[in-house]
Amino acid sequence: MDTIIKTQIIDLIHREVIPAIGCTEPIAVALAAAKAAEVLGRKPEKIEVYLSANILKNAMGVGIPGTGMVGLPIAIALGSIIGKSAYGLEVLKDLTPEGLKEGKEMVCKKCISIDLKENVDKLYIEIISSAGNDRSRVIICHEHTHIIYVEKNGEVLTDLCENKDLRLSFSMVYEFAMEMPLDEIRFILETAELNKKAAQASMKGNYGHTVSKTVSGAFGRKFMGDSAYTHMLIMTSAACDARMDGAMIPVMSNSGSGNQGIAATLPVLSFAEDIQCSEEQLIRALMLSHLMVIYIKQSLGRLSALCGCVVAATGASCAITYLMGGNKARISYAIKNMIGNITGMICDGAKPSCAMKVSSGVSTAMLSALMAMEDKVVTSVEGIIDEDVDKSIANLTAIGSKGMEATDRLVLDIMTGKSC
Repeated sequence: MDTIIKTQIIDLIHREVIPAIGCTEPIAVALAAAKAAEVLGRKPEKIEVYLSANILKNAMGVGIPGTGMVGLPIAIALGSIIGKSAYGLEVLKDLTPEGLKEGKEMVCKKCISIDLKENVDKLYIEIISSAGNDRSRVIICHEHTHIIYVEKNGEVLTDLCENKDLRLSFSMVYEFAMEMPLDEIRFILETAELNKKAAQASMKGNYGHTVSKTVSGAFGRKFMGDSAYTHMLIMTSAACDARMDGAMIPVMSNSGSGNQGIAATLPVLSFAEDIQCSEEQLIRALMLSHLMVIYIKQSLGRLSALCGCVVAATGASCAITYLMGGNKARISYAIKNMIGNITGMICDGAKPSCAMKVSSGVSTAMLSALMAMEDKVVTSVEGIIDEDVDKSIANLTAIGSKGMEATDRLVLDIMTGKSC
């Protein structure tokens, strides 16, 4: 692998694996609102919000950190009042009780309107803020922090074309993770440090559906035991429990999703701690997991009808197989086993029960790795699996990005049509 490609991959990882507080969809909307308010130069009197269906779906039912509230209006209000766009996905980290009070007052004034924007990218956020005769417009598209358009009073301040990233492959991901000098990829340990802190903080409280405490509780220990497998479930679901309940706890995200960052990191870290692997093994395992997620998301897209835990758990399964002593062939078997098992799990928005889906992904990651280590793999005569691992991944992403579009629309219709 030449130096230019190595540098491009490192730059790609630094862009895709970043800290985030709260569910990334409403936080991305808050980021756009913060930028619009900054450009406006004063507190908005009216805010018009236009969102793609996938953003709307993922932002409806999730807690907003530090507020005790759910949904978009408070995220938009706080972004406009106390948000700082320079913080990226930590845009609301300066929240204070006074700021929250002011945000609630803005919501009560009903000066925020939210509408669906048709025929746009699946990740699309448009904010129009106005006060008096002043008006600003900000658009985020394709990536959660990618501000592509900024306008004030009719003057265009920013108008960006889409970035063209290096296109990855399974062999490229494997070679990079296994062969890069450790000092050049040691930074990936930051994902383990930050996400483990989130899990530990969660265990001190009672968040969401307390999936983690259910597994570690009396019934969980009685019927599921105490093993490397249950340790992975406990640590991973703990961080997700807190994040989806709106805890003011930062996590390291992957490809715009905190849950993907959690699921790509914590099963790997938990297993690594249980087997007492070396630091080098942990670094390479984490890099393999995170880069595999980035690779799959390149063709799946940021948002889709496919639950992100399918992708993140596939990365984790690769890493777990490696930590078990698996070679490149067996890691490819783990990928095929994952695709042959949980492809099709729907995304019905960000919410506390996501911790259950993440746990399902972790369970499948472990099973897929165990089978791979015994050279057991879903074959190319079965379902959507192809002999070529990259083609198998392409089949997965085609189903998630194209085949499930009708599912995506139906899920949104169901969510917006509920009496609650």
